[in-house]
Amino acid sequence: MKQIFFIVAVLLLSGCSSTEPVAQNGQVISCESVTTDKSVVKGIALECVDGSPGAIIESLRGPMVLNVWGSWCTTCLDEMPEFVSFYSKAKGKVQLVGVAVEEAAPANSQRFIKENGMTWPNFYDRENETRAYFGMGVPVTLFIDASGNTVYKKIGVIESESELMELTEKYLGVQI
Repeated sequence: MKQIFFIVAVLLLSGCSSTEPVAQNGQVISCESVTTDKSVVKGIALECVDGSPGAIIESLRGPMVLNVWGSWCTTCLDEMPEFVSFYSKAKGKVQLVGVAVEEAAPANSQRFIKENGMTWPNFYDRENETRAYFGMGVPVTLFIDASGNTVYKKIGVIESESELMELTEKYLGVQI
């Protein structure tokens, strides 16, 4: 009788398991790994979402894909899975960096990062100083070369991972 009970219990419990993939949890990452030109001392200063040292936006050096987003932005949310998938393949070949804009508090950015599987460094524009630099509205994605030049600016939603890969190859010369 105990054996039958054990077999039934095992069958019932195994039916509760799932083979569905578990969503990746995001992580608030230090910005210390972001490539910058330390000789650039004037410009728009950004904080890092994790509290580590930030950077002057004009000091950023690529090859880099810079995504400007806001936790309140529904289209930013729509494109985030494309960036998560892209970064899983691009890490080590091209930097992916985010900039959270027009946020009420850094905690909103941190929550968005964790809930949406982001695992790359993100800056925070506390003073909303980047509007003139990036332009109005988000999302915006910039492709920055090794000299710090923005070689392409995509205004609007990234529609697919393949679009990100094609733009990265076309404008940064990096094949993913």
